[in-house]
Amino acid sequence: MRKIIGGMFVSLDGVIQAPGGPTEDPTGGFANGGWMFPIADEKVGTVIGEFFSQPYDLLLGRRTYDIFAAYWPYADGEVMGKAFTAANKYVLTKGGQPLLWANSHRMGCIDDVARLKQGDGPDLLIQGSSTVYPALLAAGLLDRLVLYTFPIVLGSGKRLFGNGTSPGTLRLVDHQVSPGGTVIATYEPAGPVETGSFGAIESALEEERQAKIKDGTW
Repeated sequence: MRKIIGGMFVSLDGVIQAPGGPTEDPTGGFANGGWMFPIADEKVGTVIGEFFSQPYDLLLGRRTYDIFAAYWPYADGEVMGKAFTAANKYVLTKGGQPLLWANSHRMGCIDDVARLKQGDGPDLLIQGSSTVYPALLAAGLLDRLVLYTFPIVLGSGKRLFGNGTSPGTLRLVDHQVSPGGTVIATYEPAGPVETGSFGAIESALEEERQAKIKDGTW
């Protein structure tokens, strides 16, 4: 059985949009495209290389696929471009647009991904593609997530975990800090969210606050 392993570049305030270039994804008027490169250092590049060092196929959302397909096959001399073109690319999309990049395959729903995961082959790596995470987490299909958290605040833009993401806990299994301050943390799913309290306090003010919460006036 394959593993599904995600890798994501993220700001301190959780923004993942368009790290790679100014025109990568201006959706919503995002004006900070290309924010990663001025603050990425050699250590970050080394860890990214390690992420793609073993045999892999790619699992991508449709928009990330479009970005990659319009760039990597035309990046002459780029080792990554040749590797991405040679890899099988499984695209989770409900649309019917043609997937013209070599070795591209359509995944119509999360059940298709589950069947693919059960089969033989190399691990499935996700780069970008934030829209695939809610469904993967809900189905229990994500095995590992590597977050590259850069020391930058972007204020607005697409977030890693959007609406519809299932609650759950993650366990830290590895971490590194680059000289430039990027925290590279590797997580694995660790079960449902458990709740608790530091202890209940009885007070008239707390009773009043709870009453306001109940009637929607707090």
